[in-house]
Amino acid sequence: MSPGEGVLLEEGRVAAEAVEAVFREERGLLLASLVRRFGDLDLAEEVTSEAIEAALRHWPAEGVPARPGAWLLTTARRRAVDRLRRDQAYAARLAADAERAEPAPAPDVSGAGSGSGSGAGFGSGELPDERLQLFFTCTHPALAAEDRTALTLRCLAGLTTPEVARAFLLPTATMAQRIVRAKKKIREARIPFRVPGPDELPERLPGVLQVVYSVFTEGYAASSGPRLQRLDLAEEAIRLARILHRLLPAERESAGLLALLLLVHARRDARTGPQGEPVLLEDQDRGRWDRPMIEEGRALVVRALTGGPAGPYGVQAAIAALHDEAADVAATDWPQIVALYDVLLTLTPSPVVALNRAVAVAMRDGPGAGLALLDALAGEPRLRAYPPYVVARGDLLGRLGRDGEAAAAYREALELAGTEPERAALRRKLGE
Repeated sequence: MSPGEGVLLEEGRVAAEAVEAVFREERGLLLASLVRRFGDLDLAEEVTSEAIEAALRHWPAEGVPARPGAWLLTTARRRAVDRLRRDQAYAARLAADAERAEPAPAPDVSGAGSGSGSGAGFGSGELPDERLQLFFTCTHPALAAEDRTALTLRCLAGLTTPEVARAFLLPTATMAQRIVRAKKKIREARIPFRVPGPDELPERLPGVLQVVYSVFTEGYAASSGPRLQRLDLAEEAIRLARILHRLLPAERESAGLLALLLLVHARRDARTGPQGEPVLLEDQDRGRWDRPMIEEGRALVVRALTGGPAGPYGVQAAIAALHDEAADVAATDWPQIVALYDVLLTLTPSPVVALNRAVAVAMRDGPGAGLALLDALAGEPRLRAYPPYVVARGDLLGRLGRDGEAAAAYREALELAGTEPERAALRRKLGE
């Protein structure tokens, strides 16, 4: 290879990395701006892809522009206009849909629009609300729950359809059908592309936060596959939570969600061993926890719990903060954690919250007290095939010296475990 060819290859690599960086950071804003302008999600996605392809062709030769996001937006808009000029029937349908659609009132949401992104491309103050509008469009209650998550990952996290399919262990064709179904529902039901008014926001925001939390949950503890964690999904969820908090800074539950994700994700490096095996909280090397992330999360917890009654994400974040602040398991403030779980049970009563509270009670009052609470939950249908419930029960039985019953619980958990690292850890427990 000649020196000149090496330089060209390096320039091409730098340009491709620049496109990827802008695409990941600004895609949601770019797509939202185009949907807002042209009223069609499919068209917006197509011209966004064409703009990315054009950048990969032009930037290596011409250099990365000073405002790469603005370059992509301008290119995508031109492609959309060209396409509409060529297809007059399509343009007429879009115009008719826009005329029939519910008018978008000026958003009157506390804090909405403050902050328009990272500044990587679009410039401060420009188009502040579009991504927020796209969040609420993708998570509209008229869409099926699984379709909302898929569409959010596709449009706001920027994952490809095969990547979304892999995240949920579905065939690509099945996931593509879900995404197409969601887009069709948006189009046919004329779901408005807008931020809900202040009277609607309390009802709609929890659904948006739940989608982001669901994405993180799959990243934190993969439902199946060769790895315990899907760090890529967890980090995408944190990125989405940051966008939501930046766009809705006055909403305390958006602060609570971001705090929770940061405080839990801060332990990521200590949660698995050298072979990818799970490491329990009590055995983790806390020196490997991400302290700057913990400090950021703690500051957000204060914001989430100040100014009114606590929300469920704020309470969960406070529990996570108590774990992260403790020097070890013995020094953890278990009475306070149990008290916070009592609050959480009043806000979101569920068998999973009751399970977590039972484990905290076991740490406060001993394994017998915790096991009694777990046994009282045995009839809950959601827990019968829930591996953490069976594992927690096996652990408490083992601590009480009831080894035969503990082994039976671990064998049951082995049948339910979704990932290979979990199965390997359970086999070791059975061997012990």
